[in-house]
Amino acid sequence: MDFRDELPVDHRLARVYRIGAGLCGVVLLVFGCLGLTDGLAFFSTTGERVAGLSSNGLLSLISIVTAVVLIAGAVVGGNTASTINIVVGTLFVLSGFVNLALLDSGANVLAFRIPNVIFSFVMGFVIATFGMYGRVSGNLPRDNPYWRHRHPETAQRLPAGEVHGPAPRPGIAGPAR
Repeated sequence: MDFRDELPVDHRLARVYRIGAGLCGVVLLVFGCLGLTDGLAFFSTTGERVAGLSSNGLLSLISIVTAVVLIAGAVVGGNTASTINIVVGTLFVLSGFVNLALLDSGANVLAFRIPNVIFSFVMGFVIATFGMYGRVSGNLPRDNPYWRHRHPETAQRLPAGEVHGPAPRPGIAGPAR
């Protein structure tokens, strides 16, 4: 079974995924370009301040590559953008934890400082939230394409006027008729 086959393809949530990937990609692209134009040392563990964060050439390059991936996801759109947002957001959060452990050590090859760690956590959660929006929840509305795809029999039986309410929770009876 292919994961892509399990997801609805054409839905209005694709705009949210595209906007999120595009905006976060542009922010990272600007940060990376500012770092590279400053001529930062590539593997400096102390780093230089760029846009309020510590950076070196390697972090600038990684930021640009990540930005290109996010912007490509925004161009492709749909479930691809959502999946890219979730993966990149998760990697940002993991990077925050790893680099938090490496602060003030010789292994801090990305020249992270506490503001970088906080930025990594915040940006990771923002990117992942854009990717998960309307896709991951225990109480998706019945007109949500992901809910409809996961419950095709129930979705087909719903009267036309009842598609906008929240999905019934398993084991909880609906309103009496």
